[in-house]
Amino acid sequence: MRNVGGIDRALRVIVGVALIVATLMGYIGVWGWIGVVPLATGLLGTCPAYKLFGFSSCPVKK
Repeated sequence: MRNVGGIDRALRVIVGVALIVATLMGYIGVWGWIGVVPLATGLLGTCPAYKLFGFSSCPVKK
């Protein structure tokens, strides 16, 4: 079940890619590989932490 909305998903993908690229370019250290997490949650549309806390940034369906 998706719990990550459109803007949230886009920001996660952008941040994830930016961290990975910065790591590959040598601008930041190996900690930049953490960018895989927001990239994956953005692409999949679901976030385990959101699920754990019962949060969702998806629009409410009527």
